[in-house]
Parts: sequence; structure tokens; C-alpha cells
Amino acid sequence: MRMGPVSFAALITLLPFALSAQRNASVGVGAGSVRYAVGSSFSALTVSPAAQQLSPYAYLGASGAVSLLAGGVWAGQARADVWASLSRRERGIRPAISATMSASTRSDGVAAGSAAALMEAVAHRVALGAGVVSGVIEQEAGVAAFRVRGRTWWQLNSAPAQVSLTTEATRFLGAWYTDVVAGVTFDGSRTVGSLWLSGRLSKTYGSTGAASAALQYFLTPTVAVEASGGNYLRDPFQGLPRAGFVTGAIRVFAARRATMLRPAPMRAVLQPLVAAHRGGDTVVVRFRMPAAQSVAIAGNWNAWTPEPLHALGEAIWEAALRLPPGTYYFNLVVDGKEWVVPGGVATIPDGMGGLIAVLNVL
Repeated sequence: MRMGPVSFAALITLLPFALSAQRNASVGVGAGSVRYAVGSSFSALTVSPAAQQLSPYAYLGASGAVSLLAGGVWAGQARADVWASLSRRERGIRPAISATMSASTRSDGVAAGSAAALMEAVAHRVALGAGVVSGVIEQEAGVAAFRVRGRTWWQLNSAPAQVSLTTEATRFLGAWYTDVVAGVTFDGSRTVGSLWLSGRLSKTYGSTGAASAALQYFLTPTVAVEASGGNYLRDPFQGLPRAGFVTGAIRVFAARRATMLRPAPMRAVLQPLVAAHRGGDTVVVRFRMPAAQSVAIAGNWNAWTPEPLHALGEAIWEAALRLPPGTYYFNLVVDGKEWVVPGGVATIPDGMGGLIAVLNVL
């Protein structure tokens, strides 16, 4: 029964896509190599499509890869991620659901799949959850396990980067193992990169670690070259061993990357936008939104995560942002459901027929 690594699309799952547009799709063509304890596999051709959609309270992502290996062997994998908040409120504890489904196969081996579903409580950039994870390998009995997870994330003020930390404890076949994953992602004008460190701790299954890095450089607003390398931990639910990998590809996007588009010469910024410094690197931004029950701001400095504004009265909403000098891009989210570009603010296309606003911090 052949259960060697099948994935040459590690870049898709390790490298976060820029979310300057609320939805995007892409396809990559490249090559790669995977090395594991008893051998290695080389792919001279890998085709890897991907798609994602983001709303203020939900995320949906899907990716896959088909690789041609030596001897005419084909290998494939697919993955889907879903996250959705079950509450539209912007403060306090919010319940959410998180689910992941993945599958792998190769023409000279067997197919396998796994799925995980967790309920989370989310508040102040911290999420705690619990649920189940299951896996099945062709011609073998399936398994299921209990999992608890805690994660946190925060945005760096000195750079367009985000740091995250996730801890997962899984009760697998009567024994516990714990995975700890720390990562940093960078989302610049032309460059998107990530670095991940992971470790597995278990008295029963042994302890091990892994590290990987990925880099994407945009040649044009819709074409990027990408590379990744490192290793990943064993997947007990699909029977995949620990392995190292190196990949390279060219990726074409359906939506243009907004941060590479030059805005038209800006005219004087009119009301309702009022921006002023409030000491240090704190910038106050105000908007006039008549009849709004709630207003949040989402931009490329906070991974397009809506953050609530404070109501000052008379339809004025205010946010205090810790931003160093530079140019930023944002939208407002009104009443938890409508993405809005405020009037009187310079804009650029978001690549999907809409607009995103431009904010300059001097």
C-alpha cells in the first residue's frame, strides 16, 4: 500500500493570500520535490488552483493540486477551509464554527481524507474551541478523535505583518498529542511572505518539530512567482509521513492586487473623513454615517478584519489607529453586513469591479 507524500502544493496552504479584494481565484503552474524517510518524489509539473472569499464574518477557501511524478504516476490533493461567526455583534464574545476538509491520492497508491469541525468562542483576538477530527484511508477503518484548540493573533505596528500562535491538543487512539504552531506573515506592496515553526509534543507518539517558509513576489498586479521550502509534521489521519519539500511556481490571479495599483492624483480630502495625529503613531479617523447602527473599519494593516468604531454622536464614528507613516487601503463595514467606501476619499479599484479607499498617514 503506497502512502508516500502526494503534495507539491505546500505553498497554497502555508502562504496566506492578500485579502485586499473580498474574493479572489488563482492558478499556479510549477515543479517541486518531496523527501521523506524512505525515499523522495519529484514533480516536473504541478497545477494548483485556489480560490477564496471573505466577508466581515465568514471566510471560505479552497485549494488543490495535481502533480505528475516519475514513471507517469499522478498525485493529487485538495483542501477546503470554512470559518463563520454565528453572531453579528462586534464586541464581547462571539461564537463561531471552524471546519477543514482535505483529501489526498496517487495513482500508484490509495486515497485518504480527513475532516475537522470545531466550535469557537472569539473575543479580543483570542479564540478557544473544541470539536472532533476524523480520518479515513482506503481499505482501512476510519478513526475519530477529540480536539481542543486555542489561538491568538496580533498585528505589528511597525510593519504590514501579522503574528499568530495556535495550540491544538488531540486525543488520538487513547493518547494525547499537542501541536504548537507559531507564524509570522508579511504583506507588502509586491511581496507576500510567511515563516512557520511547529512542534508536536507527546509522551506516547514522540516529540518532533518542523519549519517552513514561503515567498510570493508580484511581477504584475495579476502574476506572481512563488517559492516555498521546509518540512511538515506527520498526518496520522491520512497516513502521511513527516517530510521535507521544495516548490516553485508561477501563479496567475483573477483579481488585480490592489496595493500595486497607483491611485489617480488625489484631490483635497473632503468630509466626512477627518484624520489627525493623537500622539506617537496613533491616528484618529472619523466618518459621518447617518442611520448606521454600527460601523467597523477593515484594511490592509489588520488583515482586512473589521474592527469596531466608537460612536461620538450626531452620526460621527471614530477609530484610533496605531499606524506608522505610509499609504494604506481600507473599507468600512456598516451594520455588520455592508462593505462601504466613504464619500470624499480617494479610491482605487479592488480588482473585482469595486473600490477601496486610500488612507495616507504622514
